[in-house]
Amino acid sequence: MSSTLQLLLVLSIFIFAAKAGGLISTRFRQPAVLGQLTAGLILGPTGLALLQQPLFSAEMSAVVLDLGELGVIFLMFIAGLEVDLEQMLKSGRVAVLTGIMGVIAPLLLGTLTALAFQVPLLGSIFVGLILTATSVSISAQTLLEMGVLQSKEGLALLGAAVVDDVLGILLLSIFIALAHGGEAGAGDVLMVLLRIALYFAVTIAFGIALLPRLTHWVDRLPISEGVMAWVVIVTLLFAWSAEVVGEVAAITGAFVAGAMFGRTALRHVIAEGMHTLTYAFFVPVFLISVGLRADARVLGSEGLLFAGMIIAVAVVAKIIGCGLGALAGGFTPPQALRVGVGMISRGEVGLIIASIGLTQAWIEPDVYATMILMVLATTLVTPVLLRQVFPRLEVAPARTIPSAESDDKEAVLTR
Repeated sequence: MSSTLQLLLVLSIFIFAAKAGGLISTRFRQPAVLGQLTAGLILGPTGLALLQQPLFSAEMSAVVLDLGELGVIFLMFIAGLEVDLEQMLKSGRVAVLTGIMGVIAPLLLGTLTALAFQVPLLGSIFVGLILTATSVSISAQTLLEMGVLQSKEGLALLGAAVVDDVLGILLLSIFIALAHGGEAGAGDVLMVLLRIALYFAVTIAFGIALLPRLTHWVDRLPISEGVMAWVVIVTLLFAWSAEVVGEVAAITGAFVAGAMFGRTALRHVIAEGMHTLTYAFFVPVFLISVGLRADARVLGSEGLLFAGMIIAVAVVAKIIGCGLGALAGGFTPPQALRVGVGMISRGEVGLIIASIGLTQAWIEPDVYATMILMVLATTLVTPVLLRQVFPRLEVAPARTIPSAESDDKEAVLTR
């Protein structure tokens, strides 16, 4: 069977499994994303190991994972599109404090936990660095389902994630400079800061000054789905340049692109098209791909104990650190708890940092496997905890397109 036919079969299975898992999850009054992630775990190496069967080639996993990464990009674009940028900026103080404390607490607790399990000092510090990462794509998806992404907690969460991302990249840059023994470490860190500042300055200026005009101009061109093609192009370029130029995660660039397009007159048209594209294809593949990365079979009894401790620390450190930051920013204890819970998921950011550590031999393969399980566990637990900490009265059916007369029930179930 050709690689193309293999891909067709794999994608049909994955999309069906994701949608079926989401439907089952909603029947039990849980977020659809939980069922979709569980389906990925069942199909991955920990369960059926579908892609390791003789029917499929070794390259198929890489193709699916790449498609999953596109799902992350488009999901964060939608999160940015849904957000009122002015309202999010008003949460600046609480977002900064939450982001800072959400980095300090996991770094310290993660390092100490790894040291307690005889992981070398360099590797222990790197474990702490991995735990600092936050990926709010799952939280954003869940809050969208619950209809509370525009709440104070939701806006603070998105702002804090950007701060967390920038601080995480800076700490990683410092670690790399010191680990390599380079004397130009301070210069390297300064260069990273300048690149981050330049990236945000250029993209935001472009989004405010030129993007609305260019989008309107593209809309008048005789091109089929010209606006949607333009949106995809800009989103991919923003995501690409975020890592290559800005030294921040690609999902941050996608989020910025969504926020900028949200200021245009065609916001609702863009939202309708991107929701269809993203939730029908890319997001199901992304959620399934999370489970494809985890293989608990490589861990022994001691490894499982270490993994359990790391998962517990990953959850508690974000709740405590981000919660304290939100409290210091003026939130009430219940609001601070919701923000802390929303910052638990590590997602693809943690996977990227862990992959760097494995490539540079700063962590061993068994520690890497533990980090994969930690990412998966935090991703699985976040939707459940978010559902518990948000009051029932605040949870409203999610409208995917605020101005369109769409079927709300279908919008929730198919996610």
